Amino acid sequence: MATNRRVSRVAELIKREVSQMLLNGIKDDRVGTGMVSVTDVDVSGDLQHAKIYVSIYGTEEAKAETMAGLKSATGYVRSELGARVRLRRTPEVVFIEDRSIERGSKVLSLLDRIKQERKPEDFL
Repeated sequence: MATNRRVSRVAELIKREVSQMLLNGIKDDRVGTGMVSVTDVDVSGDLQHAKIYVSIYGTEEAKAETMAGLKSATGYVRSELGARVRLRRTPEVVFIEDRSIERGSKVLSLLDRIKQERKPEDFL
């Protein structure tokens, strides 16, 4: 088992390298349909599995298409990680869509709407 510090360092390194791959490494047109960014990487304690959370901006169709492109590029991403990151074994990679940014913006818009509906004297 790796230490917590090493696991977090490997996770950050994977996050940086996959972000670079998303910018100019993955040639699948489906990945370019929506704006994609890596929000988090969760690496198991034995460094054998990596869950890569991605946030995708766009329509639902673009999100589905982008996730399909990412799933098909999993082998490429894993092989590139093996070449870029010096580990004994390259972790298995799984892409998971992260919708936390959408939920956060929805909550903020609801709070703004409530604030606009209330009268200023209600706050006193």
